[in-house]
Amino acid sequence: MTESRDYLELTFRSINVFSDDGKLDVSELDELIAIALRDGEIDANEKRVLENIISRLSADELQGELGEKVSQLTKQLSEI
Repeated sequence: MTESRDYLELTFRSINVFSDDGKLDVSELDELIAIALRDGEIDANEKRVLENIISRLSADELQGELGEKVSQLTKQLSEI
């Protein structure tokens, strides 16, 4: 079985997201999660990329709906 390369697309898309307006919104995060889950699971490389993305978010960005979504994702990633 070959290793998934989805983490490369995930990395590229995250660069586009942050270069667009410098911020991540809920729909953009949903798109990134969809890439990671395309094969039905989040692998170690995808987890690393998603954790890196989360670590770049400011406290202001982690308010409201995005904060809730990030909290759910963080819990999911901790179980991997």
